Amino acid sequence: MAIKCIIAVLSLFICSHFSYRINKNVDYQLAESDSVLDPSGEILLKWRVDYNKRKIQFQIIVSDKGPSYNWFALGFSDRGAFNNSDVCLFWTDYKRNRHFEDMHGDDIGKLTRDPKQDCEAFYLDPETQSLVFERYFDTCDSDDYIIEDGTVHVIWAHGDDKLFSSKGLCPSCTPPRDHGFIRVRLFTPLGSPKVDNAYKLKVTNNNLKVPKDDTTYWCKVVKLPDFVTKKTHHIIQFESTITRGNEGLVHHMEVFYCDSDPHKDIPLYEGNCFAPDRPEITKSCSKVKAAWAMGAPPFIYPKEAGLPLGGSNTNKYVMLEVHYNNPEVKSDWVDSSGIILYLTGHRRKYDAAIMELGLEYTDKMAIPGRQKAFPLTGYCIPQCTGVGLPTDGIVVFGSQLHTHLTGIAVWTRHSRQGVELTYLNKDMHYSTHFQEIRILHKPVKVLPGDYLETTCVYNTEDKDNATVGGHAITDEMCVNYMHYYPATNLEVCKSAVSNAALENYFKFEQRWDNMSIEYQASPRNNYLAIKPWTYLRANTLYELYTESPISMQCNKSDGSRFQGDWEGIQIPIIKLPLPVEQRFCPDIQTVYDSPKK
Repeated sequence: MAIKCIIAVLSLFICSHFSYRINKNVDYQLAESDSVLDPSGEILLKWRVDYNKRKIQFQIIVSDKGPSYNWFALGFSDRGAFNNSDVCLFWTDYKRNRHFEDMHGDDIGKLTRDPKQDCEAFYLDPETQSLVFERYFDTCDSDDYIIEDGTVHVIWAHGDDKLFSSKGLCPSCTPPRDHGFIRVRLFTPLGSPKVDNAYKLKVTNNNLKVPKDDTTYWCKVVKLPDFVTKKTHHIIQFESTITRGNEGLVHHMEVFYCDSDPHKDIPLYEGNCFAPDRPEITKSCSKVKAAWAMGAPPFIYPKEAGLPLGGSNTNKYVMLEVHYNNPEVKSDWVDSSGIILYLTGHRRKYDAAIMELGLEYTDKMAIPGRQKAFPLTGYCIPQCTGVGLPTDGIVVFGSQLHTHLTGIAVWTRHSRQGVELTYLNKDMHYSTHFQEIRILHKPVKVLPGDYLETTCVYNTEDKDNATVGGHAITDEMCVNYMHYYPATNLEVCKSAVSNAALENYFKFEQRWDNMSIEYQASPRNNYLAIKPWTYLRANTLYELYTESPISMQCNKSDGSRFQGDWEGIQIPIIKLPLPVEQRFCPDIQTVYDSPKK
């Protein structure tokens, strides 16, 4: 496939395959969530999802200490900008008449009224002085955003300008404190009842003076309490604990287990995660145990399972990582936020576990520079699930998608004997700054012999050189951390292009394209020697990845591979893909095969 077709094909593929599927076997009810909207924490967004009506009700609540306004805009866009956005606008004209309008942003972010009004049931609640309106998931209006499962960029703005017309209103022209966006998962599934009878282990910062930077990743290593290190416990729930007033500052957090020698002490490092003096051994703290992002509800494990933590044969340390978002670069933030782990010594029927799908952590894969949407795919082949999973299979209940800075979309396809099943997870507006472990709307059964295919799409338009696979934040990854039970010995089911195919590719670039390739050099150095990344060179690399045999990592939890020759394996084929999802247009009772936008 030519590289010029990739973007067009991805757009069609995304629009036709990724509209939200209502599963008729699930008894959907109303799901409610909320999130702080602005950095000051004075504006709260609440929403209620009605899966049967395919509708969301939004409520915007401004506290007594919050800003006054004559207009307020709330909407959606692909990446959080007002240009080409979909906006529901409340405004009061200079005669004090109230208006509720459905608007869209043009290429520079100025608003124009839609011919069709899709912001419904708009009203000002007199009791709470909050704004309320409703919106269908998909209005089938080409000016409107299609709300799907996964990350949604919710944009907001307000102002005290006196208006005579809404046409031409520029929300992003307001002061920085008066507009912005948040990333949330609007389609929050109905969860299990919260756990009360469990030990609460708080992993938090302690009166941290947050650096005066717009973005800070802060790492803190802590030692587990003795009762956890002596006996294995189950994590059965986790949730955030946010310092009051800092709801807009704390963007996302993760707790990592330090996967090192059980008898090895880890320095109690506390500092910037990317500081040059961070002890090297703390980088072994990389096994995700809990992850929270702004707007995420408590993560509650199925009643049958819990995630093991501690025990005499495991390392005694975990690390908290907190991402602070401080766009006003204030210097007076003090924070003690973190994550609460709910532990029980009465272990449940099944140990939960995490399996890694996607691409190897290796420099064998790379993304060319100057690419708008370049896809890489990692494969978990039937042979690996065949030897690694029990006869009855496993139950997948959660998933955390992961790339570094250039990832813009991630999905995992699932097939059995060549027939594609429902997507295991997907996020078409993915952001590395919004990584949470997400409960699936319905658990997925994966059987031995099933095939899982994880694709990540990257944008490198601002880069000249290749972005190479690896562990550094400036490198790239493509991973789906799949949460499941019962635990098996299969921990890694990932791939990369085969060694022989990659060697032939570099030989081609050296002989026919006159690149400074050295056969004994690392793949990283050879990728970086290829420049500039022309259409032909990027297309050749894309074809290499999609048509060449692969090298598999089919690894056990101790790091060893399952027996067998995992090099030079052909990529499996999904013979019967999912049918194109039809769209239901609520107003005119018409069904379309694919969306306009």
